[in-house]
Amino acid sequence: MIDVTMENFETDVIAASQTTPVLVDFWADWCAPCKSLGQVLEKLEADYQGRFQLVKINADTEQQLAGAFGVKSLPTCILLMGGRPVDGFMGALPEGKVREFLDKHLPSDNEVAAQADAQEAEQLINAGDAQAAIAKLQEALSLNTADDETRYNLVKLLISVGELEEAQAALAPKLTEIPLQLRFDALNYWLQALQFVSTDERAAWTFEQFDAAIAKNKRDFDTRLAKARVLIAAELFENAMEELLEIIMRDKTWNNDVARKTYVAILELMTPPKPKTDDAAFGKSAGGIELTGKAAVQEDPVLEMISRYRRKLSMALN
Repeated sequence: MIDVTMENFETDVIAASQTTPVLVDFWADWCAPCKSLGQVLEKLEADYQGRFQLVKINADTEQQLAGAFGVKSLPTCILLMGGRPVDGFMGALPEGKVREFLDKHLPSDNEVAAQADAQEAEQLINAGDAQAAIAKLQEALSLNTADDETRYNLVKLLISVGELEEAQAALAPKLTEIPLQLRFDALNYWLQALQFVSTDERAAWTFEQFDAAIAKNKRDFDTRLAKARVLIAAELFENAMEELLEIIMRDKTWNNDVARKTYVAILELMTPPKPKTDDAAFGKSAGGIELTGKAAVQEDPVLEMISRYRRKLSMALN
């Protein structure tokens, strides 16, 4: 249990909830039901063995925090996950009811273990140990097969180290889902490009050879697509999109719209993940609390390029 004030709210509530659910208990010294509920919550925190973190906020001394969460009566409990409030309750509920509330939202023991493996894998990736990271991600996915984030990171890492068959096997379950998630579709197009360069003789061509063949026939879309795939495999994404635009501008629907679909996949692959605490960068915490020292908004050159190529695609399609 942690006592929270405005000073440590961002660290011990918002940031902490990115990895472990945080249950915020708003209470006051004069509130008798708050004391009985507090005993129940502290017992459950011990019983749940790290599946959630309990924090207590004195609503009388931290009125700004209480107001930000819309606290109208005491006790009030609010559960945060991923930096956001997800549910809450008011009043001194009995232990059984609080357990029901927690079990509705908290990850299972397997999910907690999977999250720990995934976090360790991220550290291993940062340390440059890709094979150990792959093993951890595979272990995490075996514990929680529904974790799309872990599956995405595993497939992406497998592709990046050239383990294409393993990547295909890990990706396959997501490709049959309806609707198909764009990020998994993007990985599939990246994988197809790498499979192409490992099986097609044109992978050995120089770019001059591709250009010479295209110069003979501007509508040689198969050769243009082959060149784009070679560029994708080399992670020359901007050059690949330029080649795909040449197809789109001449025939938007050629070969089941493959040029547009591949182009969109590249944009998705290039788009950086959203920061976990992006709200804080703009002077407001995920809990809606105004912070001092707003960060200056600087345009990311990668995002600027993605925006520019989205506009190019839009113009080509209209």
